Amino acid sequence: MTLLLAMDTATPRVAVAIGEDARVLGSVYLDARRRHAEVLVPAVASLCEQTGVELRQLDAVAVGVGPGLFTGLRVGVTTAKVMGQALDVPVVAVSSLDLVAHPLRFAGRTIAAVLDARRHEVFHAQYRPGPDGVELVTEYRVGPAAELVTELAAGGEDVVLAGDGVRTNRAAFESLRRAVDAGQEFEAPSATALVELAARRVARQEFAASFEVAPLYLRASDAELAWGNRR
Repeated sequence: MTLLLAMDTATPRVAVAIGEDARVLGSVYLDARRRHAEVLVPAVASLCEQTGVELRQLDAVAVGVGPGLFTGLRVGVTTAKVMGQALDVPVVAVSSLDLVAHPLRFAGRTIAAVLDARRHEVFHAQYRPGPDGVELVTEYRVGPAAELVTELAAGGEDVVLAGDGVRTNRAAFESLRRAVDAGQEFEAPSATALVELAARRVARQEFAASFEVAPLYLRASDAELAWGNRR
């Protein structure tokens, strides 16, 4: 039996779950906006109380490492690393785009996971259903939504779109004829998916020491870009 804590803070929604092997014991989703640091730790404490699981009982910590919002990712990854070190347990890192795609593994078509990157851009990756869930068929990328739409249209495949980047760039995606929107339920990374995927990796001992885990940013932060422009 493996008890693990799963958290993702790549989007404005904070997702936290506690699982026993691949079974979710409890989960919570909160709209953090820009308050990830204020929301995450109390959410973990509340969930531990709700499930009756104490932090010292955990066998692993799992975290969505992005790509996503710079501040949110930093909060989630740092928290996971600190907890892993304090509890002396491994940390399992999973792409937040994988966590958007995994719940749609039975869709029977190509899955495009699309998260809002702001500045009219999106973080995205494409997947196909595979024997163990979903199979990544592109790199994790960031760029204008229009470029992704052009790529999907040229592929000529039936596609299911998921992630908040679809909503924030609605006009661009409406031109796709062979695509369907998975809807609001699939707009953010799933804590349940993180429990399921992390439990498999723990069973295969595919994890890292806490100091090895790093956010997947894909681009510089808004502050860094602004500083570069001023220079």
